[in-house]
Amino acid sequence: MRVSRSLTLLLAGAALVSPLAAQTPTERATALVARMTPAEKLQLVHGYWYPTHSLATPDMPADMVPSAGAIAGIPRLGIPTLYESDASLGVANQIEERKGDTATALPSALATAATFDPAIAEAGGAMIGAEARAKRFNVLLAGGVNLTRDPWGGRDFEYMGEDALLAGMMAGASIAGVQSNHIVSTIKHYVLNAQETGRMVLDARLGEAALRESDLLAFKIAIDRGHPGSVMCAYMRVNGDYACENHHTLTDILKGDWAYPGWVMSDWGAVHSTDKAALAGLDQESGQQLDHAPYFDAALAEAVKAGRVPQARIDDMVTRILTGVIETGLMDDPLPAKVQPIDYAAHADVAQRDAEEAIVLLKNEHGLLPLATSAKRIVLIGAHADVGVLSGGGSSQVRSVGGVPVEIPLTSGEAASFARITYHASSPFKALRTALPGVAISYVDGSDPVAAAKAAASADLAIVFAWQWQTESEDAETLALPAGQDALIAKVAAANPRTAVVLETGGPVLMPWLAKVPAVIEAWYPGQRGGEAIAAVLTGAVDPSGHLPITFPAAESQAPRPAPIGLDLLHQRDAAGHADAPLPMFEVRYPEGANVGYRWYQKTGAKPLFPFGHGLSYTGFRYAGLAVKGNEVRFTVTNSGQRAGTDVPQVYVEAPDDAGIKTYRLAGWTRLALAPGQSKQVTVTLDPRTAATWNVAAKRWTIPTASLPLAVGHDATDHALTGAVSFLAPAGL
Repeated sequence: MRVSRSLTLLLAGAALVSPLAAQTPTERATALVARMTPAEKLQLVHGYWYPTHSLATPDMPADMVPSAGAIAGIPRLGIPTLYESDASLGVANQIEERKGDTATALPSALATAATFDPAIAEAGGAMIGAEARAKRFNVLLAGGVNLTRDPWGGRDFEYMGEDALLAGMMAGASIAGVQSNHIVSTIKHYVLNAQETGRMVLDARLGEAALRESDLLAFKIAIDRGHPGSVMCAYMRVNGDYACENHHTLTDILKGDWAYPGWVMSDWGAVHSTDKAALAGLDQESGQQLDHAPYFDAALAEAVKAGRVPQARIDDMVTRILTGVIETGLMDDPLPAKVQPIDYAAHADVAQRDAEEAIVLLKNEHGLLPLATSAKRIVLIGAHADVGVLSGGGSSQVRSVGGVPVEIPLTSGEAASFARITYHASSPFKALRTALPGVAISYVDGSDPVAAAKAAASADLAIVFAWQWQTESEDAETLALPAGQDALIAKVAAANPRTAVVLETGGPVLMPWLAKVPAVIEAWYPGQRGGEAIAAVLTGAVDPSGHLPITFPAAESQAPRPAPIGLDLLHQRDAAGHADAPLPMFEVRYPEGANVGYRWYQKTGAKPLFPFGHGLSYTGFRYAGLAVKGNEVRFTVTNSGQRAGTDVPQVYVEAPDDAGIKTYRLAGWTRLALAPGQSKQVTVTLDPRTAATWNVAAKRWTIPTASLPLAVGHDATDHALTGAVSFLAPAGL
């Protein structure tokens, strides 16, 4: 009889010795720490990055493989070695450090956020966690939840959008999925890591109340939902102190107010001290070779001996590390002794479902999409659509199953040492040919706009694939599409009015050609089955159901910061021929406060190109019958069109921020599929935290006691139904 893994784990759990089973993870960890030597304790609080050259050290774990790093275990106590891998979008292998090792590549995290579907986020996390365990990794550097405060952020594609509730719920679900495999997921990058330019030196400035109501709220919601074993602190300073030696954020808030039981690990190269970092709340130095010195090795032992760092603090560090390892199930379910087989076909299906749900239909005039069966000649133009789909760059890069049809090394820039422009082998051209066998489909690369326009003119329909590549370490200097693509699209649209545009981008882009193009879809970085997902939506095999998790501005000037702060310093340094020199410290202030993203547009009255929450369908939906009771909102959703489709009705509540500025903010949503003409009553439970303000003097949350305006709509600007809500405050808020 074949026994499932879940049943095996259940039986193993039942066999635990009863005193052990009765202990909490922290109690078990505390008992283990009491049995450890000082050297063993020290061994767990610093880790190694896998070196490719002279950064190797004699005391590194002997069985390390090329990856993010490792922390040597203590076999006599059953404490496992921690094998770490980058893993935001799949088990990473950025520039193929592990030759031939491929993994399943999910769409970008921003794409997953566009699904508004925590279940798909959890399924993706579970898939990544399963592959990590099979490859013998047990700590995944996943769980990116930084709010996207700026549309040009280089890592916006790795995060879950601009709204604290959406980002927190989606990231928390992904973390829970990863850890369902009895391995550790981090949550990162704590906190206010909103731009890449100058990330090692900048000082992010934001007031206490605004920080609690925005970026910290996203982390809190994700931690409550996902219970990550570890929190990774960021590179930059937060209100004057480096994030990895910031006592207020690490100890006062995370470990104090939130009672977080796990451990804080640093980002790689983010530690700047021994005493200050340890006393502030950092529990583990990661990849110590990338810091200026190994701060948590011999230097920490000396600090304890000299009495500058109490032994009790070292014991707390180790207790927290072991608590995370025990709580996630890793201690009792060790990694397999050898690499295990992986069902890549099943995992690819998870990636494709994510990509299909993520695609946002931005515009569809005259029903140009789905592709009409009467179209006999279709031309695809640009973005290597004949061979693959684009992915984002940096530490999250996955070497996907199927190979890399296009890979372009960088010759300059902050990301040149570890990032390449990489495409997954999932061809929209091939997928459309398979889906439409009776249609003549051709491809031109778009390098010659005249030739592209000529090809478009002779086709029944033209589809331009446009790209924008984003990467860790660098922010976009403009929201305009690169490489003359705006002119290309305009020329093609002039040659054939039946032109659709498919965007493969890391975030918002400007669209000066929008009025001339009847149909636009945002496909994001759609992962290793992106070509198939795009084809399914274009042909109508799948109804588009994605909704924007980030506002698309009509102009760069609408954003709180039209360009990255510090970009001038970067240009001055490079122009002087000192590209390898560090930038001087500079401040980044966030005057929007808690009014991030769509709330900023409400505050300023600016009309974006496409609002947060926007997403069309091939059918239509209407809402009726609003009823509000306590924190629950009920209403009926009807599919008013002729096709089956999926809707994401959103509920917004108007409340003041700490400065008294009133804005509507997302308080809840649901997702449901309906047949043509079908109606269904839905219940949405609202989260009171979305309307709460932080009282700095009293050090507590305050929920308005007055009745607050409420709107149900298709996006942040739509008030299809209106009412009011009086929140019931949950205990402990």
